[in-house]
Amino acid sequence: MIDFRSESIDRLFEAVLLLKDKEDCYTFFEDLCTITELQDMAQRLDAADLLLAGMNYQNISKTLGISTATISRVSRCLNYGTGGYKDLLERVSEKRKEDENV
Repeated sequence: MIDFRSESIDRLFEAVLLLKDKEDCYTFFEDLCTITELQDMAQRLDAADLLLAGMNYQNISKTLGISTATISRVSRCLNYGTGGYKDLLERVSEKRKEDENV
């Protein structure tokens, strides 16, 4: 993978880690990104989740309305990347289970 680390990106990640709740995320990311950029990122995360669940490319494409090329890129990240998608999706799943049990 390409090393894209920089002071500027460190600062961005530090800012994200300071977001307190979902509403903070909405206000920050609405200023930071276009709606299309946010939707694209959300669709990639959804595609990763569906790939991990065993869904095939064509069904993911139909379900999410994204290209098989995008799904292929996500799949490459799942198979050869740093594990970021899988780790985060596991945490989201655990958090949702915790929230349901409260």
